[in-house]
Amino acid sequence: MTFNSDSGILITGGTGSFGRVFIAETFRRYPDVKRFVIYSRDELKQWELQQIYPEKEYPQLRFFIGDVRDRDRLRRALVGVDTVIHAAALKQVPAAEYNPMEFINTNVLGAENLLQACLDTSVRRVIALSTDKAAAPINLYGATKLCSDKLFIATNNIKGARDLRLSVVRYGNVMGSRGSVIPFFLEKAKNGTLPITDPQMTRFNISLNEGVNMVLWALENALGGELFVPKIPSYRITDLAEAIGPNCKKTVIGIRPGEKVHEEMITTSDSLTTIDLGEYYAILPSDGVLLKKYKELGIDFTAVKPGFSYNSGDNPRFLKVNDLRELITKHVDHNFIPL
Repeated sequence: MTFNSDSGILITGGTGSFGRVFIAETFRRYPDVKRFVIYSRDELKQWELQQIYPEKEYPQLRFFIGDVRDRDRLRRALVGVDTVIHAAALKQVPAAEYNPMEFINTNVLGAENLLQACLDTSVRRVIALSTDKAAAPINLYGATKLCSDKLFIATNNIKGARDLRLSVVRYGNVMGSRGSVIPFFLEKAKNGTLPITDPQMTRFNISLNEGVNMVLWALENALGGELFVPKIPSYRITDLAEAIGPNCKKTVIGIRPGEKVHEEMITTSDSLTTIDLGEYYAILPSDGVLLKKYKELGIDFTAVKPGFSYNSGDNPRFLKVNDLRELITKHVDHNFIPL
């Protein structure tokens, strides 16, 4: 689905790291979109975005203060919208363990509110952002995102005859996003010590730009019901520490509650319904209906082998220390100097 002068877009959590890059890339590619709604709770961040995108230059931008817990507000915001990107979520693992119902109310019930509002309006395409923590979850945050993923996929079953397609995009550690390990290490390196949770730890790596490009690709190519996973490189946490602070002391502090040594995006249980699309994998519903549709349309894919899994520890592609330094300079801090 290519955006044009009749397109209406809404992004929940639109003032976050992903939303800011998505807005910029969308206007770069499709400057003539008719309506673009930024839906979020943070009035300060909305005001900051308004300074970057003044109304005179971007009259199609609308800033809606609202919570995904409010179905009526969502329904109002979706008037004139045909495409929805769902990026709003509570995400901090420790906070989820301490405040479980708050995460359930936003990540699960909020997703259901958005879906019901989409069914009540003229929305045609929906892409929800997920996380590696939703694959075989061991913490509440991951469990809420798994529930959310299931809700988005299952809504394809109740859309009726209308042209509504809902899919999910799942990826791991976003380079430089707020609260992630790279900006954390960059700050800690100033004090001369980097805390290592586990020397064996690995993580997938994707830039915000790559995440945005994947969402735009999914909007163009999704049939509805897929959970897309990108093929991206991994890095070792010890290599990241060396890249950022080669002269810093490295202290092993132990793994945190709810944290995995290796990120996982496709489990062995998913392998029976996972296909390889080249640049991306897609986990399909187990009923086989979508797989049959892929075959009927002649879409080029290969079924993965039973027992296949995709995790950051077994990944054949690993970034080296110099690769990480180049990526940090490009995507996180243009003035980066190893300490």
